[in-house]
Amino acid sequence: MEGVGGRRKGSPPARLALLLLLLVTAATAAALAVVVEAKVVHVEEAHRRSMLANGLGAAPPMGWNSWNHFACDGNGEDVIRETADALVSTGLAAAGYKYVNIDDCWAEPKRDEMGNLVANKKTFPHGIKALADYVHSKGLKLGIYSDAGFKTCAKVQPGSLGHEEQDAKTFAAWGVDYLKYDNCNNGDLKPLERYPEMSKALMRTGRPIYFSLCEWGDMHPARWGAAYGNSWRTTNDISDNWERSALSSSSSRPHDPVLAPPPLSTVSTERGYARATGFSMIATADQNEVWAEYARPGGWNDPDMLEVGNGGMTTNEYVVHFSLWAISKAPLIIGCDVRHMSQETYDILANKEVIAVNQDPLGVQGKKVRMEGSNEIWAAPLSGYRTAVVLLNRHATDAAAITAHWDDLGIPDGTAVQARDLWLHETLDARFTDKMTFDVAPHSCRMLVLTPTTLR
Repeated sequence: MEGVGGRRKGSPPARLALLLLLLVTAATAAALAVVVEAKVVHVEEAHRRSMLANGLGAAPPMGWNSWNHFACDGNGEDVIRETADALVSTGLAAAGYKYVNIDDCWAEPKRDEMGNLVANKKTFPHGIKALADYVHSKGLKLGIYSDAGFKTCAKVQPGSLGHEEQDAKTFAAWGVDYLKYDNCNNGDLKPLERYPEMSKALMRTGRPIYFSLCEWGDMHPARWGAAYGNSWRTTNDISDNWERSALSSSSSRPHDPVLAPPPLSTVSTERGYARATGFSMIATADQNEVWAEYARPGGWNDPDMLEVGNGGMTTNEYVVHFSLWAISKAPLIIGCDVRHMSQETYDILANKEVIAVNQDPLGVQGKKVRMEGSNEIWAAPLSGYRTAVVLLNRHATDAAAITAHWDDLGIPDGTAVQARDLWLHETLDARFTDKMTFDVAPHSCRMLVLTPTTLR
């Protein structure tokens, strides 16, 4: 049967036209592939799912890190051993704080003749393997620090850029369980040219090593970090204050273009290089909240380590700090000296009810659901149809009555709830329907878990 124009379907001219069309399409696709090849680091499809497959980060990690309190000074194997002992003896390990993480300044300034990283002979005389064995003997895990650059941020030891395979094998051989991977001195190479290489190298070792991308949020790692790591920094370094902030004009860390920079203050050079003392606690929480939808089990937004107990904020402000990190499903990495902490500090860090919100298996990061002046309401769904709520008063001097409405919290209208106050450790007598109001002191918060009882 003849087609249009009397020419049979599938005739040689038609087939030739089709062939030409296919050739043009293929050539176009190849050209596009070249363009893409020049801009995107290719990672095997199997690896794109592999960081979840490493079995780590089902809940945000909990532990301790040396930097916020000790920086380079005092960071040595004695401090690490004593910290491991303190985590166990105080009960913090039993509360979930399992990682003992060494930050910058642990290595010799130069690699050995084989190109390997070497522990600093003065501060870590017995080496990292012996230290890992000791930490493991306490039922804890050891973390270490490196940098996706030629030197680390303190510039006192080599980075891992160009040595990813070698360093990953070294860390695995030492028994390391966690790697914080910083972003300094990187030769102006983009993060996606550097972080995937260490990610792949860690996976090839065969040892489960939690991979913490410390990229500072510069290139929005929330959008791509889950392909390569278990958590990713969304912010600059935190500082131990409520809302003052410092950012050096000579800092190598640019602002996140999505957010306006906070006020400037005094520059700190304690890390051996001129840079910011960091964003304030509140500014850090604000910036991290922007990326809430990207967090999930296996991959978490990281607004930096805890400052609780370092002395720059009041007890109420530290309660706010811990509450916001918990509801934000942030890594809970202690940054104070747990060998000599106050009872107030311990009571904050060891609050099992607040920790349970952070570790809830549903794994949904909390968000601001209402803001009115200095009053904020943060909320997160929990397993068992419960809801975590933080009522935050950011005002410096005035108390506030803050009302949370069910439509803001995502609770169906007419639902009666039981409210548990996580800092008072008591279940409130009243049942609440459709809304609830609490008085909140300045620079303070109320944190509650709401459990539905009946529907009206």
